Amino acid sequence: MSLIKRGNTWWINIVAPNGERVRRTTGTGSKTEAQEYHDKLKAELWRIARLGERPRRTWNDAVVRWLNEQGHKATLETDKIHFRWLDPHLNGRLLDEISRAHIDRITQAKLSEGVTNATVNRMLEILRAVLRKCVTAWDWLERAPHVRMLKEPVRRIRYLTREEAKALLAELPEHLADLAAVSLATGLRRANMTGLLWEQVDLGKRRAWIHPDQAKARRAIAVPLNEDAMAVVVRQVGKHPTHVFSFRGRPIRQVSTKAWYLALQRAGIANFRWHDLRHTWASWHVQDGTPIPVLQELGGWESVEMVRRYAHLTADHLAPYADRLGGQGIVPPCRDPGNRPAAETLPVSDAVPGTGAVPQSGTNPAQTGKGKGLAAANPLN
Repeated sequence: MSLIKRGNTWWINIVAPNGERVRRTTGTGSKTEAQEYHDKLKAELWRIARLGERPRRTWNDAVVRWLNEQGHKATLETDKIHFRWLDPHLNGRLLDEISRAHIDRITQAKLSEGVTNATVNRMLEILRAVLRKCVTAWDWLERAPHVRMLKEPVRRIRYLTREEAKALLAELPEHLADLAAVSLATGLRRANMTGLLWEQVDLGKRRAWIHPDQAKARRAIAVPLNEDAMAVVVRQVGKHPTHVFSFRGRPIRQVSTKAWYLALQRAGIANFRWHDLRHTWASWHVQDGTPIPVLQELGGWESVEMVRRYAHLTADHLAPYADRLGGQGIVPPCRDPGNRPAAETLPVSDAVPGTGAVPQSGTNPAQTGKGKGLAAANPLN
């Protein structure tokens, strides 16, 4: 039979003029409507075979081809999560029937789950990418509908001061403290840390490396091991035959555990994720004068724009230009000097809020604590 009912929905099962079997949902529980859809599809398949018209593809066809062609993506599993969520909304739908209004309804459905605009946009990005592929690479669509992205708040980069980092390391259990310390010393992502093998480490030359298939940008990353990183890595020797970091004889898989969140609470650190350790590492580098191109190579970022997020954390290279306008005689006199102490007499917390340091000429306030090894902060050393 060319029409089959599965549950409450009618499905089409026909053979096209070119011999290809076509199985497709009609999306309706009405047999009359399903028959109309069936007849329309058979006529369309005839025009494709006899008149050379462009075949009409479904969203399912596009998803299958996307997954086949994007197998190299580091974020392919995330794509699958988005596709699974989109399936109830787009399953069996023809690509040329996906309109802007339909996408707006999908947006509202996602928002109704109480997620943030950023979460919705990540889903919309993959939807938009697939539709654009249908136009530019696969020639399945004449044009793709416009996908309206939601506004996202501009978030500050969350990073720790060195004092906060030491407090956190002191509260973490030994296996997580070691992982966090090396993350702060190298900037490696969570997956690269938990998946780091001894065959990727050369203790003699104080370096490690991430293979292209392990890196997010799919390019190899050279990882120099500084003094802090070496101190932690060396004491992992002999704990596991293959993996650098382990717990009770097994490789560590998860880091954002109950122990992690309890340590954050005890250290008095709020609104901080494991990935923010990487932001902390990059922020410290910029504050200590590491050039942006060097930081890009150290962190394995594909685009320099990703690294420029941290550029505002240092202004040393701009200071000489700012000083050109100094001494212009535009500073108004202090009208009540008796009640306003000079900057150099202010308490540390008032002079530079949040840094725990008084700025000195030619130095960055955030450099306080430079040279004090993080590995030493772990009481379990």
